Amino acid sequence: MQELEAQGYRIGKIKVRNLPIFEKDHDGELPALYGLANKLHVDTRDSVIESQLLFSRGEPVSERLVEETERNLRDLRYIREPDVKAVNCHDGLVDLEVSAREVWTTNPGASFERSGGSNAGGIKLEELNLFGRGKQLTFELATDPDRSFYTVHWRDPDVRDSRWVHDLAFSDSNDGYAWRAEFERPFYSLDTRWSFGTALQQDQSVEPVYRQGERVAGYGRQSEFGEIRYGWSDGLSNGWSRRVTAGFRREHATFDAVPDEAAPATLPADRLLDYPFLRFEGVQDDYETISNRDQIARTEDQLFGTRYALEIGWSSPALGADRDALLAHAEASRGWRIADDDALFADLKLTTRFESGAVADGLLSAGTRYYHPTGARGVFFAGLSAAAGHALDADHELAIGGDTGLRGYPLRFQAGSGTALLTLEQRYFTKYTLWRLANVGAAVFFDMGRAWGETPLGPSEHHGLLKDVGFGLRLGSTSSALGNVLHIDVAFPLDGPRNLDQVQFLVKTKRSF
Repeated sequence: MQELEAQGYRIGKIKVRNLPIFEKDHDGELPALYGLANKLHVDTRDSVIESQLLFSRGEPVSERLVEETERNLRDLRYIREPDVKAVNCHDGLVDLEVSAREVWTTNPGASFERSGGSNAGGIKLEELNLFGRGKQLTFELATDPDRSFYTVHWRDPDVRDSRWVHDLAFSDSNDGYAWRAEFERPFYSLDTRWSFGTALQQDQSVEPVYRQGERVAGYGRQSEFGEIRYGWSDGLSNGWSRRVTAGFRREHATFDAVPDEAAPATLPADRLLDYPFLRFEGVQDDYETISNRDQIARTEDQLFGTRYALEIGWSSPALGADRDALLAHAEASRGWRIADDDALFADLKLTTRFESGAVADGLLSAGTRYYHPTGARGVFFAGLSAAAGHALDADHELAIGGDTGLRGYPLRFQAGSGTALLTLEQRYFTKYTLWRLANVGAAVFFDMGRAWGETPLGPSEHHGLLKDVGFGLRLGSTSSALGNVLHIDVAFPLDGPRNLDQVQFLVKTKRSF
């Protein structure tokens, strides 16, 4: 594509090619069940794919736009491994073919997860490509360690084949309800010149308090959220896309004690914030594709360029708030190429308020991820993350346990105003598949972490630095729109109280290895 761009070719015809979910094997055979799945599946309409393209007929060929289009298409859940290639050159024009493999987008049946010694599961009926139009409709009845609930969710990522997105969801649970509505035109490419968005959300729930994996208290929480924003940009210039967004946001949260539930030592204080905000952000155009890092046998996009954002807002009683406060949020991330194939990524975030001359609800978090290939089918992964809070709102206490990466311990095992977690993992990516449905991988791991500091919701007994070791199986979906990796892990705690279970079994689906 780079050579065609250098020679000044323009784009001629654009053809969309849908590849079947299952291909015939080398001898031309296809099991009857897989053939039936191909026939029952409704292929993605050409117009849905075309609406995501960043180039059009008659425009000059641009390798950058082709690569960015492929990245955007990889983010869609209803296709896999998109590819844009030149198929015919004539009279200064080049015809392009956009191909993508279809995936099974109907997800009926039951689900089950176990982490931190607790179970979650339910019944779900989900379609991620309704009538081949890319729309998502979900009905779910489920239970997790905190509550039982049902959810109805509708998402349209390209309203009438446009760049507009809307998202509607309603959930009812045994301790409350929640709903949200969002409508936006995002910055869908590095060269997008404007964006707009609005969102409304409301929920009511009982928030649990855990100590050493046991639920010891709870409190009622009612919240309202609303936002309207507009963003503008000069597009991509000198390898950077810089954007400015202005808007108004409403964040209200009130708390109370609930019947038949032990109250925490201190109830969180009500928080009513209404404020205009201004956000500055930038993305450096430096991407690279790789495979067998966080997914199994899938093309992954890694951003090595710098990304930053700074947002400030001012909350005032004149706007409906209960206090004067300056709100600030900053974040940055970057990747580094080390040696031949090693890669290091780091990110940093800071969120805080300044009110009455002091810092309130200040949270600083940072993380690093390091990848080192170990042979043709192995990768050593090291991840380090930490968070430290200052004068945190009581409902923002930090917790660490089996549900947050310390796999040998119950969920939310320790709580405090700071946490740290180190993960060392040797990943194996095999050449095997299970019935063409899942790629097989494995891992052995070591986790080490702890929480520290006080929390106003009640004391948390700390046992110092906690460590665990374990091993697990990874199954990466090959033909499903879920695109998840199923984790089946066995972890062994090396520290903690004597009454702690000495083996933890975890079954969980994640978006990565």
